[in-house]
Amino acid sequence: MTGPADASEEAARTVWIVRHGDRRDFVDPTWARGAARPEDPPLARSGIVQARAVARRLRGERVAHLFSSPFLRTVETAHHVAAALDLRIKVEPGLSEWLSVAWFPQPPKLLSLDELRERFPCIDRAYAPRGCARYGERGEEALARSGATARRLVDDFPGDLVIVGHGASVFGAGSALLGVDPEMIRPTLGNLPYGAVVKLVRRRAAWSIEVSPMSARS
Repeated sequence: MTGPADASEEAARTVWIVRHGDRRDFVDPTWARGAARPEDPPLARSGIVQARAVARRLRGERVAHLFSSPFLRTVETAHHVAAALDLRIKVEPGLSEWLSVAWFPQPPKLLSLDELRERFPCIDRAYAPRGCARYGERGEEALARSGATARRLVDDFPGDLVIVGHGASVFGAGSALLGVDPEMIRPTLGNLPYGAVVKLVRRRAAWSIEVSPMSARS
């Protein structure tokens, strides 16, 4: 016989929030000089190590859907998770980097979905994005956009989810799901290290952090 406690466990939802691994241009500042898309760097070698560690951390978890920002470093990170969990990557623009004019003098040039799929065949071409990012957005707008996207993904897709994003987008997604002002959890989610993994769990309609932010290396 299933009791009330068992029923609440069955209704639990988990969202794993992952920040991408080390980016190549931060590890090797000379990389951008001859790059075709200097605003969209791939993972550094250390970032690939982190992405593989994330995949090992999540292997065996009952994840139903995997979402990634369209930037190359996030898709690369998600690629390793997809291989470990036998999932397809849903590329979601609503999880994009903060498109600040201070960071990007012009709208960043990213690989198209077809170009990404040539590199990563596990990308889901049938997925219809739920959000979008606007160039020139303010910081609070980027957080709100990421948060609204995360809530939409939770509403639209059953089962446990993995979200791979950037510092700003994972911060916005996490604070929105927890239902708190971002400033209240800035010390926890506002400066996640590269390759960090956070586990959010919803029980009885309330979200909580059940695994604190940690590097996948640990």
